[in-house]
Amino acid sequence: MDVTLTVGREAFREQLRRRDQVVTPFFVREAESIARLSARMARRFHRGGRLLVFGAGRSVSDAQHIAVEFVHPVVAGKRALPAIDLSTCGESLIPALARAEDIVVGLSGPDADPWVMRTLDRTRASGALCVALSGSTPDCAIRAPSSDPFIHQEVAEMLYHMLWESVQVFLEHQPLGQPAGAASFLYPFLDGDEPDGNELLTEIAASVVAKALVDERLRGQLDAQYDALATAVSAMQARIVDGGMVLVFGNGGSATDANDFALDLAAPPDGGRPIAALSCSSEVATITAIANDVGFGAIYTRQLIAHGRAGDVAFAISTSGGSANVIEALVEARRRGLLTVALLGYDGGQILRRCLADHVVVIDSDQIPRIQEVQATAYHLMARMLAERMQS
Repeated sequence: MDVTLTVGREAFREQLRRRDQVVTPFFVREAESIARLSARMARRFHRGGRLLVFGAGRSVSDAQHIAVEFVHPVVAGKRALPAIDLSTCGESLIPALARAEDIVVGLSGPDADPWVMRTLDRTRASGALCVALSGSTPDCAIRAPSSDPFIHQEVAEMLYHMLWESVQVFLEHQPLGQPAGAASFLYPFLDGDEPDGNELLTEIAASVVAKALVDERLRGQLDAQYDALATAVSAMQARIVDGGMVLVFGNGGSATDANDFALDLAAPPDGGRPIAALSCSSEVATITAIANDVGFGAIYTRQLIAHGRAGDVAFAISTSGGSANVIEALVEARRRGLLTVALLGYDGGQILRRCLADHVVVIDSDQIPRIQEVQATAYHLMARMLAERMQS
C-alpha cells in the first residue's frame, strides 16, 4: 500500500479513537441530565410552549437542524412541535419573543459565545426555560466535552437528536391538550418543573447511552471505508487545485448538514486554507422560487445549471439514497462534467444501485438520526483530510 495512504489511515483512526474516548463517556455521564431536560421540555410543550433556538457562528446550521427535527419529525406518526430558528434575530428581539412556557436554546462552539450567553441571560426574565449548548445558565447547561470544533458539533447533533426523540417519548405518555386527571401521578414531569425520579426517566437515560453506543459502532464503518473516503478526498482535491468549487446539497436535516460542510470547507475552524464551497441548500429564495415555478425536484438541478462547471464537485448528502431531487441533481452534475460524491444512509438506495455518484460512502443503518450523526463525522473527517492535503 502507498506510504502516504498508510500514514493517512493511522491519522484517520486516531481521529475515530478520539471520538470514542470523548463521545460515549460524555453521554454516559450526562444521560440522566439529558433525560430530565427532555422531561422538562415535554412539560412545556404540553402546556403550549414553543422551542426558540438560535446559534452563533458555526452553530447556525445546528439551530436550523433542531428546528426542522421538531417541526417535521423524521419518524412517521410523531407529533409536529412548534420550533423556530431565530439565529438572525438580535439580542433584544429573542427575549421579547419568548413567553413563560417556552424553551429557549442557545448554541455556540466549544467556547461559549458571549452573545449567546447574554441573550439567554436576558431571556430568563420571561420565565422561559433557557438552555446553553455550550456554556452555562442557572436553568440548564450541557458543557462542551471537547475543544475540537468538529467533535463538539457532532456531540451537539447527537444531543439535540436525543432530546427530540426523548421529548416525543414523554409526550406519548400523555396526549397533548388533555389533562392527566386521575392518572396524573403517572406523569410527574407534567406537574412540576423538575421531574421526579421514575421508571420512564430511568429508561430514557438508558436509551441515551444505548444510542451513543450505536453511534460508536457505526463510526467503525468509516474505518472500514477509509479507502473510499481517501479516494474521494483525493479526487476532490484534484478538482479544487484546478480551481473547482464544491457544491453541496441535501434535504431536511441533510440540508443543514450541507450548510455545515460547506462552511467547514470555506472557513476551516482550524484556520486552514479556505476552499471554494457553496451549499445549494442555503439558498431559500432560490429554492422556493424554483419549487413554486418549476417543481421541487428541480431545486438543486437548476442551481447546478447556474453555478456548476466542468471541474467542480457535486457533493450530495442523503440518509435514504433515494431523494428525487438529489438524484436529478447528480444526473445533471454528471452530464455537466462535475465530479460526483455522495454520503448516504440505509443501503445506499437508488444512488448506489444506479451508480449515480463517482464516489460513495454509506452509513449502513435504518435509524435516520444515527445516520446523520455519523455522516457528520464522515464529512468532518473529509474536511480535515482535505485541509491537510491542501497545506502539504
